[in-house]
Amino acid sequence: MNYVWGTGTHVGRVRDGNEDSLSPTSSGSSTGPVILMVADGMGGAVAGEIASGIAVDVASTAEIGNETTPEDRVQQANDAVSAAVNEDSSLRGMGTTLTLVQLGSDGTADLAHVGDSRAYLLRDGDMSQLTTDHTLVNELIELGRITPEEAERHPHRHLITRVLGLGPVGVETRSLALQDGDRLLLCSDGLTTMVSDFGINQILNAGEGVEATVWSLIEHANTAGGVDNTTVVVIDARA
Repeated sequence: MNYVWGTGTHVGRVRDGNEDSLSPTSSGSSTGPVILMVADGMGGAVAGEIASGIAVDVASTAEIGNETTPEDRVQQANDAVSAAVNEDSSLRGMGTTLTLVQLGSDGTADLAHVGDSRAYLLRDGDMSQLTTDHTLVNELIELGRITPEEAERHPHRHLITRVLGLGPVGVETRSLALQDGDRLLLCSDGLTTMVSDFGINQILNAGEGVEATVWSLIEHANTAGGVDNTTVVVIDARA
């Protein structure tokens, strides 16, 4: 399988700094294996930027092609962020999301995920979310206590229930076989809180290349208010 990707990150229109991190940091192509990821840090001051940077650095360090699984990478990242917090009390409370995909030369896509950064699949014009939001409102939706519409207005809609850096964490994993023409999207919630799934679907289906699609998504998030940092990775698979 041949993979072509575009990446981009933007501070937005409100925040002073960018607490998101990603890897790779530039567009590229590969026949696989290759690993791509986004992370969204939190914790105030520069702690969020530190947390996401550590997570991405560690998760991308293990040699691709060995027995290290995507879940292992996320667990190693969690250990590293937690260790940084334990070594420096000024970083207490910092954490980060991490959503990554490892793409194999045979067309397999192995995902590992903690937090509310998302992965989507666009196949034959239809978009589906591959990850579960680890948030309080999503848990309430699954319990039937609130509707998705109520979640959009819930006072705790931004509360994350799983995050790297605060101790042991459950890593969500998923594997799928990619098909020729599939398009993958990894993104921080700076995109998904500003642009609806319908809007994201339209942009992914617009027929633009990966890099143009990345910046179109970021532009739409900023036009809608840009209240958070926005980080986007778009990957096209070609047999």
